[in-house]
Amino acid sequence: QVQVAESGGGLVQAGGSLRLSCAASGSISATVAMGWYRQAPGKQRELVAGITVGGSTNYADSVKGRFTISRANAKNTVSLQMNSLKPEDTAVYYCRVATLTGNFYWGQGTQVTVSS
Repeated sequence: QVQVAESGGGLVQAGGSLRLSCAASGSISATVAMGWYRQAPGKQRELVAGITVGGSTNYADSVKGRFTISRANAKNTVSLQMNSLKPEDTAVYYCRVATLTGNFYWGQGTQVTVSS
């Protein structure tokens, strides 16, 4: 059984910062990538940022220059530093883990609300 737990969401004013963290544990094979997705009300879930075990990163255009993803491979953890937050960043943020065996595991999500 695999557990993926996110933390760090909350309410912040526009222009503020938040840091999200995610930890994967349990019977998990080697991870190849971890990432953050978000889903706003009435919208599809979208990729925010991803990082491979080798350290390669990719970001949604809407967050480039504001968000930074990082990971600690040995601990199967990933963080998302979010700066200069905007009201349109409001969403439930989910962590996803991709393993070498081709499995994907999702966390329960954490709410991020940015007030104007």
